[in-house]
Amino acid sequence: MADILCLKGDAAFSAFRLQRLLARLTAAVSDIESVTADYWHVIAQKRALSADERAKLAKLLEEVPAGEDKGELFLVAPRIGTISPWSSKATDIAFNCDLEPAIERIERVVAFHVVLKQNRALTADEKKLVAGLLHDRMTESVLAGFADAGELFRHFEPKPLSTVDVLAGGKAALVEANGTLGLALSDDEVDYLLDIFTKAGRNPTDVELMMFAQANSEHCRHKIFNASWVIDGEKKDKTLFGMIRETHQANPQGTVMAYADNASIIEGATINRFYPDADRGYSYKEELTHILTKVETHNHPTAISPFPGASTGSGGEIRDEGATGKGSKPKAGLCGFSVSNLNLPDAPQPWEKAYGRPSRIASALDIMLEGPIGAAAFNNEFGRPNLTGYFRTYEQDVAGTVRGYHKPIMIAGGLGSIQAEQSFKEETFPVGTLFVQLGGPGMLIGLGGGAASSMTAGVNAEDLDFASVQRGNPEIQRRAQEVIDRCWQMGKDNPILSVHDVGAGGVSNALPELAHSGGVGAKFDLRKVPTLEPGMSPAEIWSNESQERYVLAIPPNRIGEFQAMCERERCPFAVVGEATGDGHLTVTDAHFGVNPVDMEMEALLGKPPRMTRDVTSQPSTFVPFDAVSIELKDAAYRLMRLPTIADKTFLISIGDRSVGGMTARDQMVGPWQV
Repeated sequence: MADILCLKGDAAFSAFRLQRLLARLTAAVSDIESVTADYWHVIAQKRALSADERAKLAKLLEEVPAGEDKGELFLVAPRIGTISPWSSKATDIAFNCDLEPAIERIERVVAFHVVLKQNRALTADEKKLVAGLLHDRMTESVLAGFADAGELFRHFEPKPLSTVDVLAGGKAALVEANGTLGLALSDDEVDYLLDIFTKAGRNPTDVELMMFAQANSEHCRHKIFNASWVIDGEKKDKTLFGMIRETHQANPQGTVMAYADNASIIEGATINRFYPDADRGYSYKEELTHILTKVETHNHPTAISPFPGASTGSGGEIRDEGATGKGSKPKAGLCGFSVSNLNLPDAPQPWEKAYGRPSRIASALDIMLEGPIGAAAFNNEFGRPNLTGYFRTYEQDVAGTVRGYHKPIMIAGGLGSIQAEQSFKEETFPVGTLFVQLGGPGMLIGLGGGAASSMTAGVNAEDLDFASVQRGNPEIQRRAQEVIDRCWQMGKDNPILSVHDVGAGGVSNALPELAHSGGVGAKFDLRKVPTLEPGMSPAEIWSNESQERYVLAIPPNRIGEFQAMCERERCPFAVVGEATGDGHLTVTDAHFGVNPVDMEMEALLGKPPRMTRDVTSQPSTFVPFDAVSIELKDAAYRLMRLPTIADKTFLISIGDRSVGGMTARDQMVGPWQV
């Protein structure tokens, strides 16, 4: 193991954040008197640093003198076996400052010191409670002390591929895997898969099952919205999606694209756009430019872990805009929330009752304290102003049934612009077309998110629920967007044939979908997919939902040009596969010498079983509304305190509304302010 050097940095938390943390800690352990949080930088050395190198590193990391800290130490580090986004950036900067010969990697940890009244020590149970409040168990570990810091640089062997023995165990084996892996497969889908692999005479791998579950989840395929309906014994001729699409079919004017890509496109105008080109530098280009519109939800992750859930919800929506057509420009965002009653501790309202909630789901108050900050943080750090939103609370007992939003609605949306000639992806790829992953590396986060979000809240195991929440890194997404911008700015010479963002299901959904949309089969090399965790299994590499990633189809003769753009923007990319003409999907794994995926593309994305919903109408009885017994003043005050009506400025004032430098006038300037 490498020699370790530890340098103290600045305070990790502001005074305000420390106060909030202290309040949470004292709610768990009342004797806690104070808490401090400081950054420490842990450096794995290849050799001893020279005096100049030591001074350079100290300056880069803004080292401060280490004093004597009181209290019990909790050292919160990135999860053992992972490389944090901060580490990637910091190590890259250090290498650019000629420190590569001396250091292997830099990582950052937070040293929390917790002081108790009468200087008593925490009990073992109290330590567990405190540690749980100080770290995110999905992305962080708690170390006993600096002596354990070397664990951050330990190398792990990849976990092996596994299979499900359906040839011997039949349907029962597949049903068991469905529950164990949290696949959310219906009975029809279990039978469908059993038939495919029985006919093929082999057992499915966990990679294939996880991939199928994500690609065919409610999240990705909208199975309920596309289902056949039988209501009170009468078969209906329209699906829910069919009814939604009818409005566009009846009034298609002004629409360039709807229900067909990552975002919709409406007709714009010919305008002057200001951006650089390779030959002339910055200049105005007169071009027909259309308007992108997009809105989507990120409910399940926000229910489980509000800050990262809402953050990555906004990040995913931004990627959807950028991945429309052959590349486009996200410009302005929105975020909105529907939650149950807030139950403010110091301001209970007459209409609020405590109905309870599953322990894994955050409270409505926690969602509204953390979620808007998560959404604002991603928008702000990416460089897109978040300009509008909405906020509703609702919880009501209707004839003995409580309706509400314990599982919240978290809406992310936005507007962008796209060149008219970039509006449509290529529908046919030549054999040999290269498939590229652009953006950040994979980590063991967000595993099975598409299937998890498709399950009824409370059905999934708590660990699987928590594992399905992604974490965001807006800076790397900005770099990827800059690469996409350079491509579409080339006009007819754009090297991108097609682009998709990596969302639910990770690359296991995005890469096959990309190939299928181009009418080709594909062969992928699993070990070419960039990851930050050497110990990940094939299923974890293929299906994790690490954010800030796109997949693109690039002609082989343009890959050098594309690589140069990525290097200029310092954006990671990797060629992970190529198009084949056989309609087959193959994923190879050189490390284990096996093919984790070996199936027909049509079996995955063709025509899996269609859902049928057979429902019966339930009669409802409502108590008439009594307006006579209500005091007008009391009713007015209640309404003013209801979040639906009350001020919601905080949704947009917590971010920079002019970030990105493209705002002509702030929305809060002018006479029409409330």
